[in-house]
Order: sequence, then structure tokens, then C-alpha cells
Amino acid sequence: MRYALESVVARGTGHNAYIAGYRVGGKTGTAQKVKDGKYMSGNYITSFIGFMPADDPQIVVYIAIDNAKGITQYGGTVAAPIAKNVLENAINILNIEKRSDEIEREFSILDKQYIIVPNVVGMSVKDALKNLKKFKVEYSGSGDTVTYQSPSAGENIYEGETIRLLLS
Repeated sequence: MRYALESVVARGTGHNAYIAGYRVGGKTGTAQKVKDGKYMSGNYITSFIGFMPADDPQIVVYIAIDNAKGITQYGGTVAAPIAKNVLENAINILNIEKRSDEIEREFSILDKQYIIVPNVVGMSVKDALKNLKKFKVEYSGSGDTVTYQSPSAGENIYEGETIRLLLS
């Protein structure tokens, strides 16, 4: 059951709770509200229950939002991102170790994708920019050689995020 719920986060409606390097399981919920025996139009309770690590849970979080405004009302779009923030904070508090055996996230064409940051320290600016095509790049300093980069090589960040380089 825990594996099935991990699949919901990695490959299904709970993908907005996915945390790279951690085994997160969960289930989304979307319930249309009823008043006087009739379904209310456009009025939902959206929810997400999540836990991690999926194979040996140390934390469980449940988020329910009553009639969210300004967003499509689904548990995966409203409640799952909030649960993700709670779970990310729990990583440090509970000393949950990063792992490599999580179910890899499947992306749709509409999703932002995580990309591993390449190592460009020691490269010329020209070569570094070639290697960082999928990111926004800011640099400071004088010179033509990259001496420092942030985030560091090997980190997972969203495609299009900013990488800062120090030149000397």
C-alpha cells in the first residue's frame, strides 16, 4: 500500500508533493460540497494526506482546504504543494536522510522539470554558458574563468532557475 501511495506522488495526482531524493507517499482528495441535499457549484474541499519516508514513515501530514479561491480546485493542485512545504521542513527537523531509491518522478509536458546542475568551475564563461543553457545565469567579478557557482554541481533545481557564477 505504501508503494502504491508513493506512486501517486511520483506518477499521479500527488506529483506536486514530490521531493527529489526522498520517498514521499500520499493521496489527493477532491470532494464537492453539498448544501440542502444538492451539490454546490464550484465549491469543493480539496485535500492531501502524505507521509515520508514511504517505506518507513516518520511523519504524516494532512492538509484540507475548504473552497479555495483563484485556483482549480483539486487536491493535487491546492493541498499537495502545502503538504510538500511541511514535509520539506520536516526533513531537517527529523534528520531524514536523502536517498537514491525513490520512485523517479514522471513529468508531463506542462510540468517544470528538475535538472542536475553541471559543474562549471574552472571553465571559461563561454563554455560555462554552453553548459548552462537550461538555466538563467548571473555572474559577477572580473576575468573569464568561473571560480565559484551557486547552486553547487550535482544539486537538482528547476529548469530556468538562476545559477550564479563568480569570475576571476
